[in-house]
Amino acid sequence: MGEIWETIRDAFALGEAPQSFSTIEMSLRAILVYLAGWAILRAGGNRFLGRETAFDIVLGFVLGSTLSRAINGSAPLFVTLAACALLVLLHQTLAWLTYRSHRFGLVMKGRAEPLIQEGEIIEHNLRRHQISRGDLEEALRLNGRVAEPGQVQEARFERNGDISVLEKKGKEPKIVEVQVREGVQVVRIEISG
Repeated sequence: MGEIWETIRDAFALGEAPQSFSTIEMSLRAILVYLAGWAILRAGGNRFLGRETAFDIVLGFVLGSTLSRAINGSAPLFVTLAACALLVLLHQTLAWLTYRSHRFGLVMKGRAEPLIQEGEIIEHNLRRHQISRGDLEEALRLNGRVAEPGQVQEARFERNGDISVLEKKGKEPKIVEVQVREGVQVVRIEISG
């Protein structure tokens, strides 16, 4: 058992100064950290991957920074991996708490704010979130496929920083059938309003 541990110590340059790492040792550390990081994230669930909430982005920054220390040797390899596992566990716990408690979710993630209601722009919310008219109009075109605020039922600045857009529903056209003469022709008239 001692020989196996000695081989692991040599392969990953455990206990050595980072300046003395060979290319192979640094490469082996990078592979191990990558695989361990992947396993930690898979064990914790993929909740934050592909999400863009501040709550989730913070974990990405902290994990990246912490894992890089394990590769370059500025922190102990296995202690750093354990700390990353703890961070993912903490993140999962906080995510569960935000799911269970609306109030805690508001503290951790914030709340969505309306930017447009019934075609009317809510100027103080634009100022509060530092969204220019140009930015809002761009979001309307990209996310709602509408050209102007008057066509919007509601637009919200979402908790993840995106702007969601719900287009106004027009009134359903009223269709009236008029039979001119029996057996001759039926005329359908569509009345929009």
